[in-house]
Amino acid sequence: MTSDDFARTGRPRSLQTYAALDEEQTGAVLALLAEAALTDGQQAVSEQGRLQLRGGEREGISHLLLSVDDELVGYAQLEDTDPVEPPAAELVVHPSYRGNGHGRALGSALLAASGKRLRVWAHGGHSAARHLAQVLGLTLFRELRQMRRPLEGMDLPDPVLPQGVTVRTFVPGRDETAWLALNAAAFAHHPEQGSLSRRDLDDRMAESWFDPEGFFLAEAADTGRLLGFHWTKEHAAERLGEVYVLGVSPDAQGGGLGKSLTTIGLRHLAGRGLPTAMLYVDADNKAAVSVYERLGFVTHETDLMYRTET
Repeated sequence: MTSDDFARTGRPRSLQTYAALDEEQTGAVLALLAEAALTDGQQAVSEQGRLQLRGGEREGISHLLLSVDDELVGYAQLEDTDPVEPPAAELVVHPSYRGNGHGRALGSALLAASGKRLRVWAHGGHSAARHLAQVLGLTLFRELRQMRRPLEGMDLPDPVLPQGVTVRTFVPGRDETAWLALNAAAFAHHPEQGSLSRRDLDDRMAESWFDPEGFFLAEAADTGRLLGFHWTKEHAAERLGEVYVLGVSPDAQGGGLGKSLTTIGLRHLAGRGLPTAMLYVDADNKAAVSVYERLGFVTHETDLMYRTET
């Protein structure tokens, strides 16, 4: 653990870095995130980041807690697991404490911890986050779109699977290893999804939202080899269905399997009585954006990633 002390308007500010958080610290961070989400309209820390709050120490993950008078007012998470790309970070300041330099303090600490090689997510792309990125000397690097479409009255064509391909649902205890291999191959170009580990998968399977009946696998009928998948997710509180992850093996692309799997998943979500579907896609993935637009999806909001100059 390291600590730095600051003073501003007579109130002591402390910033501490941990390799793992205890139960009390985790609860305080989750409460801070919930308060910020009420103001901002979305989570400041991704699902992966929230999962990494729990379960003890994780290689390459560090947590920065910023407090004023012993009250937690800011949090940042730094993930240094990519062998090529700079470490990635997410940060948040309690709405009641914004405008006091706390975001800049967290950002400066992240720059120092990363050796000034840093990528930072700004979920929702709010103006304050854009300003902070400019102050820290970061430039826009990546744009991730959240797209949505209504599920009520959905009129989608029947899925037409390529010859010799069947679809079934995920079987816990049997499909994990094969799915991880397929996911890594399908997302070899993707810095987050392609590096998903068995621990990451187990974390998600332990969540209350996990439902194997909404996790569709396409396989070769003769060999059983996995060729593609559509993992859906239900956000019960928001009444949203999500195209959580959709992937196709590189050697099975181009035959319409991805579109068929998308349709199968959307029909499943509609059958659950959910009024709206959502998904995330990189803005520069023009082919995927075009496919989703033809399926009736439109951009709802945008997450931005900033980085230091390389």
